[in-house]
Amino acid sequence: MDWGTLVATVSGGFIAISGTVLADHLRQRHEKSRGAADRRRAVYIEFISAVGDCHARLRQIAQDQDPSTDPDRAALGEAAVHEVRERFFIDASADVAGAGQAMFAQLRAVQRVVGTGAGHTSAAFHDAYHPYLDRVWTYRVAVRRELEDRTFSPESFGWDDWDGRDRCPICRHGLTAGA
Repeated sequence: MDWGTLVATVSGGFIAISGTVLADHLRQRHEKSRGAADRRRAVYIEFISAVGDCHARLRQIAQDQDPSTDPDRAALGEAAVHEVRERFFIDASADVAGAGQAMFAQLRAVQRVVGTGAGHTSAAFHDAYHPYLDRVWTYRVAVRRELEDRTFSPESFGWDDWDGRDRCPICRHGLTAGA
């Protein structure tokens, strides 16, 4: 028996098996990573959608000026934003979670202003609304940076700032007092 042939055969088999195991391990890790990214993308979209639904409801309440409507219950409850927010915090990276929390905090500021009875054309509403828009775009940029490693700026859209004051017809033509 030639020991050289045996050692070469065993070594070759070991290398082949090791390569197969390593390739399988890398494939599984890639699939797991891709699954986590898909889950994050889904919850990021779900969160901004819930916040957007809540925002739309708050704008409607501010426009309708119905004192019998509780902005907290009507807007945040209907949008189920609290439940989505909890799932968001489980999967979000620190940067996106921070941007999401800032957006949510500013949404709550809009909610508090609407709760005081401020109309959608009032200075108080717009003082909370425009910083909210800025936080929405900051969130979007953070998500894009994380998921796609691409970002954009207000200039990408021909805007001066994210907050939209320069594009707001109400702010450009002067706000109504207390409406």
